[in-house]
Amino acid sequence: MAKREVTYNHTIFPISYEILYPNNTKTIIFLHGWLSKKELMKQAFGNSFKEYKHIYIDMPGFGASPNSQTLTTQDYKNIIELFLEAIKEPPETIFGHSFGGKVATLMQPKNLVLLSSAGILEKKAFGVQLKILTFKLLKPFGGKKIAKFFATSDAKDMSQNMYETLKNVVNEDFTEHFKAYKGNAQIFWGKADSATTLQSGEKISRLIKNANFFPLEGDHFFFLFHPKTIEQLITLEQ
Repeated sequence: MAKREVTYNHTIFPISYEILYPNNTKTIIFLHGWLSKKELMKQAFGNSFKEYKHIYIDMPGFGASPNSQTLTTQDYKNIIELFLEAIKEPPETIFGHSFGGKVATLMQPKNLVLLSSAGILEKKAFGVQLKILTFKLLKPFGGKKIAKFFATSDAKDMSQNMYETLKNVVNEDFTEHFKAYKGNAQIFWGKADSATTLQSGEKISRLIKNANFFPLEGDHFFFLFHPKTIEQLITLEQ
């Protein structure tokens, strides 16, 4: 594991990363999902795609990359691009899981591999809608205590700046960003994914002009069990 500092908006971001197969010339960048870290992506793909150099990155606020700022998805994209410039690695092929899929899409790589990507707004279940309505009604009377009580499981025990970051990114509609992607897209999805449903994957595959869609058995972390299948199915442009 190594760290490289980049400066963005007058703030220093120490980025933790790990490189596998460093002598290879072709490179794959791996971006994890929300509340995850580079080790999960390495666990999935560390023994696959051995003809490529692997770069596993902890995005700011996750794993071993600290963050004290409130960020947007665009900020994450800018920071990761600065980091790749600093280590002189062009982002030609990027794997992005969940939130990492949104960051990867904004980066417009030649090869985009989405793993149950976030970015499609889905209708909230009635219980979630009721929770949101109740929170809005009670918020004037409870302030931060009410907000903490109604925080999602993703937000509990989270620093205030990362909670604000979560609010920035959680309800983004990436429809136009997916439409705008013009490269080679390979989209893999868990058939039983309840965090980002299979219907979202099907929609993304229709939005991106040059896309292949592969539903596989499993949930939001389906790729942990199918790295070799993904390696066999994928086609990366050189």
